[in-house]
Amino acid sequence: MELKTKINAEDGKQEIFITREFDLPVELLFKAYTEAGLLEQWMGTKVLKLESRKHGSYELETSDNKGNVVFKANGTIHELIQDKKIIRTFEMDNVPFGVQLEIYDFEALSPETSKLNMHMIYESIAVRDQLLKLPFAQGLNYAHNRLQDVLTNLK
Repeated sequence: MELKTKINAEDGKQEIFITREFDLPVELLFKAYTEAGLLEQWMGTKVLKLESRKHGSYELETSDNKGNVVFKANGTIHELIQDKKIIRTFEMDNVPFGVQLEIYDFEALSPETSKLNMHMIYESIAVRDQLLKLPFAQGLNYAHNRLQDVLTNLK
């Protein structure tokens, strides 16, 4: 199965570039990242906090069917330009990856299609490479497929 989400990770660099085109208007794609209800639907995680504004913060948490927390993440939103850009930090609890800087650029391709360009910067090359050993690309592609499916029903 072809991965629609493309990941470019050059050797010897501490960054990743990710691109994905969506059959969604850019305004709706942007809302998927800034509205708690939509984020919960496509990510399958609980939004404990989401302040979609400059200097806002967020907290996410996922539990298994027994109520055990299996994923927890948080960050600070450093810049938010409506339908254009989000710059934020991202940190997962209980993993050795540290804080990463994420830059999301939202691009309208047509009135009904858009593109998301993500630039992720890690503390070191070693941390980035450790993350890439996980099924990172498949997981991100799956999440983006869900985003497309959930938001297609809202168009």
